[in-house]
Amino acid sequence: MANDVEGLVSELQQIAADVRSKFGTLSAAQLNWKPAPEKWSVAQCLDHLIKSNEMFYGEIDQIAAGTRRNSLWEKWSPFTGFFGRLLISSLEKDSRKAKAVAAASPPSELDGGIVGRFIEHQTEASAKIRSTEKADWQRTIMTSPFLSLFTYRLADAYQILIVHEKRHVRQAERVLKTDGFPVQI
Repeated sequence: MANDVEGLVSELQQIAADVRSKFGTLSAAQLNWKPAPEKWSVAQCLDHLIKSNEMFYGEIDQIAAGTRRNSLWEKWSPFTGFFGRLLISSLEKDSRKAKAVAAASPPSELDGGIVGRFIEHQTEASAKIRSTEKADWQRTIMTSPFLSLFTYRLADAYQILIVHEKRHVRQAERVLKTDGFPVQI
């Protein structure tokens, strides 16, 4: 099976366009507004996505350079396909909430430039994916940077990245529809 680089890049570009159109005109105050103290703002959703994606970059850079090899656990884990499919399926559904790891947790307030940074990040993420085009996405196995028991194929890791982004963009859209959202600031 060929690596679908252009399909993934196209999805990242579409997510960036959606973020620009839905959140690009919001003020810093609107971007940081939270529906409740324990809920995330639009800005926090976007910051979390940037941080989460960047947690994969070290591995992706090694894959692109041809220097990365699967670890013993990655070679022999009987759960690789299962964990990838499970994570993709759970992220596609908004019903299950998971706590973000500390390294991917957003600060309580961000500046109004977060939308622009997210859009720039999509370009960077696209370049990272393109850099691994020649790798075998089915045989390259990654260990999750979030939970070391989870292993999945590079192809699944990229699909996880996409569905994770879509999930948090939907979450950010719900913030705009929440009663009390400041329409004009």
